[in-house]
Amino acid sequence: MSHANARLTFHGRCELVRRVRLAGRPVAHVAAEMGISRQCAWRWTRRFDAEGWAGLHDRSSRPRRCPNRTSAEREQAVLACRERERVGRDRVAAITGVPARTVSRILARHSRPPLAVLDPVTGAVIRASRATAVRYERAAPGDLVHVDVKKLGRIPDGGGWRAHGRIARPGHHRAVGYDFVHAAVDDHSRAAYAEILPDEKGPTCAEFWLRAAAWFAAHGVRVRQVMTDNAMNYVLSHAFTDALATTGTRHIRIKAHCPWQNGKVERFNRTLATEWAYRRPFASNDARTDALAPWLATYNTERAHHALNGQPPLSRLPSTT
Repeated sequence: MSHANARLTFHGRCELVRRVRLAGRPVAHVAAEMGISRQCAWRWTRRFDAEGWAGLHDRSSRPRRCPNRTSAEREQAVLACRERERVGRDRVAAITGVPARTVSRILARHSRPPLAVLDPVTGAVIRASRATAVRYERAAPGDLVHVDVKKLGRIPDGGGWRAHGRIARPGHHRAVGYDFVHAAVDDHSRAAYAEILPDEKGPTCAEFWLRAAAWFAAHGVRVRQVMTDNAMNYVLSHAFTDALATTGTRHIRIKAHCPWQNGKVERFNRTLATEWAYRRPFASNDARTDALAPWLATYNTERAHHALNGQPPLSRLPSTT
């Protein structure tokens, strides 16, 4: 493949040489025909004279020496940190002391895939990349809150397969049910409120929303709009509609089959799974449940958020300014 800014491919350079050296035509005439400068035509012609056809291939633009390049030891520290912690460039920079932009160049140089395509448990590439064409952010906290539910398998006493592997053990076929993590994420600040509840029925979602709205109100935020997907527990539930009316909140639904429109809470769900639910193998379901509140406090008050220029979500709420 030719360089991004190259006017001629390898085959185009060969055709240039054939017309100049084999057909004996003037360089200026051939350059005009092929839409390149005379200097460019002379460069490839002289390179052919010196090196033959092999000289017409692309050459690396890399300088012969880079005295200011990051040392191999620091590069390996960055790569090891990324593989061990599976976090973004800013957190890798904070851990290793290497500037964030240098971390990005190191990861690109070694062809490390983005976190979005990795399995949060094993770190293997499992997803195809997808980019959203339009990125938006509401102007103030409370302008829009994204709401969703994430379903997690409950952990049997003594630990599940993440702790012991997929091996035959007494009672391993016994169903233990699911936990439903209800989450509400503010569009502007990314501040999040979450609870583990026994189901995702309409009345349960309604009660969750009343508590979430109270949590935002305690932080100085009045929620004006809520966005959800088109699940029946949101769309057909009178209890959920009444809860929104109680808080004076308008309900917005995403377009069918477009979950990325509710992407901020979807992304929070993945962060929650990676950094809390699957971060380590828990010995019981109660142990995982008890770990949610401390993690959520860290997420809101300490964890650097890339979209907020490295600041935690609560730094954008009125109660902390």
